[in-house]
Amino acid sequence: MIHYIVIHYAEIGLKGKNRSFFERRLQRNVSRRLEGLGVTGVERLPGRFLARLGPGADVSAITERLRTVPGIAYFAPAYGVSKDLEAIKEAVLDKLEGRSCASFKTDTRRADKSFPLTSPEINAEVGGHIQAATGWAVDLGNPELTIHIELLFKEAFFYFERVDGIGGLPVGASGKVGLLLSGGIDSPLAGYYALKRGCSVVPVHFHSGPFGDWQGAEDKIRRLVKALRCYGISRRYYVVPIGEMQREMIAHAPAPPRVLLYRRLMLRIAQELTRREGGLALVTGESLGQVASQTLESIRAVEVVVSMPVLRPLIGFDKQEIVTQTQAIGTFDISIEAGDDCCQFLMPRRVVTRPSLAEIDAAEEGLDVEQMVADGLAAARLEKLSD
Repeated sequence: MIHYIVIHYAEIGLKGKNRSFFERRLQRNVSRRLEGLGVTGVERLPGRFLARLGPGADVSAITERLRTVPGIAYFAPAYGVSKDLEAIKEAVLDKLEGRSCASFKTDTRRADKSFPLTSPEINAEVGGHIQAATGWAVDLGNPELTIHIELLFKEAFFYFERVDGIGGLPVGASGKVGLLLSGGIDSPLAGYYALKRGCSVVPVHFHSGPFGDWQGAEDKIRRLVKALRCYGISRRYYVVPIGEMQREMIAHAPAPPRVLLYRRLMLRIAQELTRREGGLALVTGESLGQVASQTLESIRAVEVVVSMPVLRPLIGFDKQEIVTQTQAIGTFDISIEAGDDCCQFLMPRRVVTRPSLAEIDAAEEGLDVEQMVADGLAAARLEKLSD
């Protein structure tokens, strides 16, 4: 019976003197993620974590949850055994009973360097014992089965299957950001990559309410946030209706740069909401050259109105890469559902693609931008998932 989950990280191991900070953050995230599944504790050990399972622990559910925790390189349901070579040999052979394979190898990691045998010597001893008992062939290059052994300071563990994690850094280790989350396919993926780089991510959604199907837009965003919860996104998110401000822009600003004026307004409001949350940067789903508002000139004309860094994890992605990745993280099917997009609200027939800063600044001269931002902040609602 499985009594442990051995959890390994990769990138955290390169953090030098700051390593313990990242380890504590990942330990906390793993502990929270495994609540209610029969885990009695998550222990920090040299180079790894050990989740101890109580009676009735749901190993399948634990596996599914750990797959989505940023910071984990891989993990494995493991058996514990006393740190004695003969005990290890017999315990491994016992757990292999009833299995068959064409070839195998043993792979030992020896954290306790005081153990009298080296890792290659342990491999030879355990491997020889198994081969003699089963007749299986040894293949060090491409075995059908790998027997992993880890010798720590108090205990030894072994396991047969490793499960890949998503890697990266633990959520919360890199500070907090505000995510401009639309109902499309791009921004949810940008949020995922911000989470994977250790950011705490607070979504901010803009819709054209009170015009159009703003209720449907809010429902879609709620489901996108819920789909990203398993990766660590905040259950708290902002919803901001900007339809009235957009209508004012239509009346008092030229049509071609209108989409960029919408985006300027959203960045300004998102910056203030992110500051309210203690955040340090904004995240968008922009991909260079994908649409007219994402040329270099358009990006510059929009981001100049905020002082926060604007992070764009997808800047070099093409559309197919984005589609493939959103299918993998579970947001694609929600994103492609029909719904209103505030940037498409009363879309002009002609849009600028390579605007100058002077051109966009001039387009805003007839607008009371400061009042629009104030109105947007006053209308913003903080929602919270109940999960």
